Amino acid sequence: MLSLRNITLTQYKNYLQEGFAFDKPIIGIYGNNGVGKTNLLDAIYYLGFTRSYFFKSDLQNVHHGQSGFRIEGNFQTDEGDQNVVCILRETGKKEVLLNNAIYQRLSLHIGRFPCVIITPDDARIITEGSDERRRYTDALLCQMDAQYLLHLIEYNRLIQQRNQLLRSLAERISTDRSLLDVYDAQLLRPGTYIFVRRQHFFHEILPAIASIYQYIAGSDDGLEMGYQSDLLMTPYAELLHKSRERDLMLQRTHAGIHRDDIDIRLRNQPFKNIASQGQRKSLLFAMKLAEYEMLKTTKGFAPIILLDDVFEKLDARRMHQLLARVCAP
Repeated sequence: MLSLRNITLTQYKNYLQEGFAFDKPIIGIYGNNGVGKTNLLDAIYYLGFTRSYFFKSDLQNVHHGQSGFRIEGNFQTDEGDQNVVCILRETGKKEVLLNNAIYQRLSLHIGRFPCVIITPDDARIITEGSDERRRYTDALLCQMDAQYLLHLIEYNRLIQQRNQLLRSLAERISTDRSLLDVYDAQLLRPGTYIFVRRQHFFHEILPAIASIYQYIAGSDDGLEMGYQSDLLMTPYAELLHKSRERDLMLQRTHAGIHRDDIDIRLRNQPFKNIASQGQRKSLLFAMKLAEYEMLKTTKGFAPIILLDDVFEKLDARRMHQLLARVCAP
């Protein structure tokens, strides 16, 4: 089991000092616009992910006029009570503590307190570029598989360094092209691990998304989904070799798992081009509920699910189906 018993926010966003206790499995948060309902949900998310869902920079989470913040939460789990504290110091240093012990690496915390959040802005997963769908994929897999997270961190670091080398070669700051061979060799291990893990992941989750979509919408609407990756057709080493000249010309790495996508179609047309607002919401909820149910199966207990203003402009049938799925034991 996993439940959040209480949370205390200090100098976090619009909260100078505030505490909240949760004594039921399902909690409704209400209030006027601007009082901080979304900020409270974001603080709960922060306890699980050690970062905000909405802002990349922690400085954007600091209460106006202050220089740091503190979030403390107490969870009830099968292993007993767990205390989590996230602190941004005045120096800009972040610390995360579990039961008073400071993590040496924040990555060790991810997945301990799994969480799924649904917000109005999540429509971008469907309507915007492939990076949004990779972010959805990675957020789930990083909570399920600690090795995936470590390989993803390593892969992103190597891609950043390879791109920097490509720019240096183009600007003639460096002339040693043999370093590209080094980076290409180093990319194979994390890149291949991520690709294989994603293959298995999509084999499981895409049918689940389609099934939940039909449950919410009342019809499959001709929905089709598939995993897109350069590696489905060509081995990684060959891909990097073939794209090298193009990479040198455009000064960035074009082939690899950092370009993966989920192909989403409706009646054989791009989903985002022809889907109605109701169909888009149904698909978004299906993706998030599939995420919730996959975490529940993997962890052996239900993750925390946060719903932020998701019922606006939602018809009664879809609202009922969503709540029935979320509130199911």
